[in-house]
Amino acid sequence: MSLLQDLLHKARVKSPRIFHINSGSCNGCDIELITCLSPRYDVEQLGIHLEASPRHADILCITGPVTRNTLEAVMNAYAQVCEPKAVVAIGSCGATCNVFAGSPSVVGPLNKYIPVDVYVPGCPPHPDAIIDGIFQAAQILADRGVREEAKGQPQK
Repeated sequence: MSLLQDLLHKARVKSPRIFHINSGSCNGCDIELITCLSPRYDVEQLGIHLEASPRHADILCITGPVTRNTLEAVMNAYAQVCEPKAVVAIGSCGATCNVFAGSPSVVGPLNKYIPVDVYVPGCPPHPDAIIDGIFQAAQILADRGVREEAKGQPQK
């Protein structure tokens, strides 16, 4: 691995850039995610930065089940995150739709539309669990980057 590749690998693990999108949640998970940015948890000290655009992010953090109104926004945000990328579903709704299952406005769990790399269970999950999920996604992201770089190099 070259020096540049080694640096990129470490940067992906040590300073993940996240973009948050609410796909129809009750805001409980959103509040817990924002709590991670508060002085008590201060994830920016750990290198996690919240980005304003999915084009600047590595990890997409999604809360809630997917609703008819948010499906297009979720798909657009996913498409705008550059490769390699990772998706974190925060809360039970992303996996099972939880209490919103069967609602006429809910079109399904998140993995029905985009691949999910990490599920953070809970309703809502604790900020520590969210931070752990983001770091799991950062490790997955770094591993994907190494594999993609290896694909582009000639075999010895």
